Amino acid sequence: MTKFQIILMGVFAVFLIGGVIVFSTYRGNSGDAVTVVVWGTILQTDFNEIIQKTSLYQSKEYNVQYVEKTEENFDTDFIESLASGDGPDIFMLPSSKILKHRNKIFAIPYNVFTQRQFKDSFIEGAEVYMAPEGIMALPTSVDPLVMYWNRSIFTGVKITEPPKYWDEFYSLANTISIKDGALNILRSAVSFGEFANISNAKEIILNLAMQAGTPVSIWSGDRVQTVFADSFNKPTIPAEAAVNFYTEFGNPAKPSYSWNRSLPNSTNYFLGGDLALYFGFASEIGNLQLKNPNLNFDVATVPVSREGGNGVSFANFNALSITKSSKNPSAAFAVVSVLSGVEGATAFSETLKLPPARRDLLNKRPVNAYESVFYDSAIRAKSWLDPAPIETDLIFKNMIESITSGRARTGEAVVRVQREISSLLSK
Repeated sequence: MTKFQIILMGVFAVFLIGGVIVFSTYRGNSGDAVTVVVWGTILQTDFNEIIQKTSLYQSKEYNVQYVEKTEENFDTDFIESLASGDGPDIFMLPSSKILKHRNKIFAIPYNVFTQRQFKDSFIEGAEVYMAPEGIMALPTSVDPLVMYWNRSIFTGVKITEPPKYWDEFYSLANTISIKDGALNILRSAVSFGEFANISNAKEIILNLAMQAGTPVSIWSGDRVQTVFADSFNKPTIPAEAAVNFYTEFGNPAKPSYSWNRSLPNSTNYFLGGDLALYFGFASEIGNLQLKNPNLNFDVATVPVSREGGNGVSFANFNALSITKSSKNPSAAFAVVSVLSGVEGATAFSETLKLPPARRDLLNKRPVNAYESVFYDSAIRAKSWLDPAPIETDLIFKNMIESITSGRARTGEAVVRVQREISSLLSK
């Protein structure tokens, strides 16, 4: 960071703090309200409901206007609006797109919202939003990966509980998976081993790798570097161990063989009652219930290693970020502060049916059986700094398919992933 940038950030910080103080104490009439435009991909009705549950509703200080965008068009529309000088003041920033939009974000300086404040307010996984230049966004909610399990299948084979440890999957595959003489899979214990027909395959692999001991990506100065293939002084490279475990269930020569690329998509296979364990996000539960109301399933946290290691649940975080082009940055910061504060995060959680990212709110245990699992998963949630989600999907797909087809050994494929992600990060 240059001396000029440091001075500029300091001046802006003074302006930001001063503006928030003025706005928090001023009580003008409705005609004096400052308009703050927010862009996001949640429904307009949901955002309206969230606002109505906070002090921003009918506020005399702020007129919060929401623009709903589709996930498919958001990035293109966002870039075009900024180029034309007509962009929003605030936008919803998923953790998967922090690096993609880094150059468009006004990072909240650490002398405005300190590192200590952030760590005391939000769970550890939300620290993915902490960059060298400041806080990229203030988080609102967490969508953790969880394990959905078919209770009817488990009851039918006289198993009373879902697995808590990964090593239980070997015996489960032998007990639950059904294959004919030609090794056609008629019922599967778990959808591991392939990529194209497995929902959330990249996230499952990342979850396994994180539990094995790699953070996948880290800050190095003001840049991000990948450490996916690093050993971390372990006898086996963590990512290699994770990928070996994952691909074993797609190997016809193994007793645990449970999945192949000829099967339907894993979500549909689970909905059809032929898949015992499905790894999906907390946000998927409504869709699962809607598509098959008669499916007898429950939810559990992602298993862990019996030997210890990191108890991690991969998660997608959502947060509110201020754009560099905002015409009202102090007002934008005030609005973001409310929406990521206790009342705002509570409203997001209640409306979207997702756990909050705030430590104080996660201490309040929900009564709902599913939501209690989601909260437990959120507490140990982690994500990574993905340089380009679509491109990394392809990188991980190529890794798995090169291994299952025999074109590459696991170690070679893992090193190739690190090299290709590093290439993306250098752009």
